[in-house]
Amino acid sequence: MNNSFLNKIDSSWTLFLDRDGVINHEKHEDYINTWEEFRFYEGVKEAIKIFSGIFKYVIVITNQRGIGRGITKEEDLLILHKNMTLEIVNAGGRIDEIYFCPEISNDHPRRKPNPGMGIEAAKDFPGLNLQKSIMVGNTLSDMKFGRNIGAKTVFLTTTRPEVDTTDAAIDMVFPSLIGFAKYLKGIEM
Repeated sequence: MNNSFLNKIDSSWTLFLDRDGVINHEKHEDYINTWEEFRFYEGVKEAIKIFSGIFKYVIVITNQRGIGRGITKEEDLLILHKNMTLEIVNAGGRIDEIYFCPEISNDHPRRKPNPGMGIEAAKDFPGLNLQKSIMVGNTLSDMKFGRNIGAKTVFLTTTRPEVDTTDAAIDMVFPSLIGFAKYLKGIEM
């Protein structure tokens, strides 16, 4: 595992977070369609508060194919994201932006692992340097997205026990978002 980049992190870096399986419990082979179905993982709000004090930007990058399939309503997703962000802010953290891709096709440039949403974020946020960013996710698609934008990657073992955590797309592995946050906080001290 390559963790030498951790000592280089400063307030000019960006943190990209996947949503389902990272911030909240995901439904196996299904979608979180409404706020009522959304459940934060334990320690996530505290983790994002820690990240907010370390990173210049904290950005959520999430595939939301349920919209494209007509299963999730976009207005419900927007309510979910608004409420999620409000709870994070009330806990002392922040989310600077949420990018989501409703497209069905894996070939769509915005759909992870393709780099479209990362490139869009870099255009939207002056000073966002993709080479000084970390992508945290729970799938190899998230890790490949990170590689495709030039980011370092952190894999969370929350939902995919079958993933080979020695995969070249993975720089570091943690059991949870709060585990990664506390690790970074320890380095910052």
